[in-house]
Parts: sequence; structure tokens; C-alpha cells
Amino acid sequence: MSENDYGVVLLVDVANVMGSRPDGWWRDRLGAATRLLGGLATVTKISLSGETFSVARILAVVEGKAKGAAGPEGVEVIRATADGDSTIVAVAHEVVAAGGVPLVVTADRGLRARLPAAALVAGPRALLDVLGPNRP
Repeated sequence: MSENDYGVVLLVDVANVMGSRPDGWWRDRLGAATRLLGGLATVTKISLSGETFSVARILAVVEGKAKGAAGPEGVEVIRATADGDSTIVAVAHEVVAAGGVPLVVTADRGLRARLPAAALVAGPRALLDVLGPNRP
């Protein structure tokens, strides 16, 4: 496994990551999103296809009933005004335009197809593995 010398902007599809594990998140979407956001603050590195990337910035998109979720210091919460996917696509383009590399965490194939070519993509498992067995 190699480590890259540049940081990525971690862009998390919160609804998709929450939905990837059947832990009862649907009974309390706001609480589940808040717990996930709290865990994101600890992420400093993430691995993808045998490469390890430093995380320079963490952006998390929330939508629907999870819109009120608050993130800790170090996690920028973006509240989708329409659908979360469109917001993630727009933010990924902004990151690229600013010279950054977004690493989008989602399993949504439709969303992945809409991302800029410069975006890296990881499934929820890559993030959940970083958060460990006591993940939120």
C-alpha cells in the first residue's frame, strides 16, 4: 500500500453511508446523521484501491430529515437545498475548480456517473473501515 503526498477533500454522501448498514438509522435519521458526523472528525487518512490518502478537508452533505444534524469542529456540514446528489455533484465540481481532489464516499451509481472526471470515489465500506468497529 502506498501513501500519497497530497490531501483529498473527503465529500461524504451521509444518507448513502447511513443507508449502507441496517442498524435502525431509519427510526432516527437526525440522530444517526449526527453520530456519523461526529465520527468523521477522526478521519485523517482513507485508503482506496491500495492507495492511502491524507484527508485535508471533510465535507458532509445531509438532506431530508437529517438536515438539522450538526457536525463537530473539522467537519463542514452542507445542507442540501434540493436533492443530496445534485448538491454533492455541485460541491465536487467546486472542489475541482479550486484545484482540489474530491474523494466522494457513496455507493450510488447514478451519482458516481455525474461526478467530474477528476473525482475519486469510494464506497461506504472504505469510510466505515476507517471509523472502526465502534463506529457511530
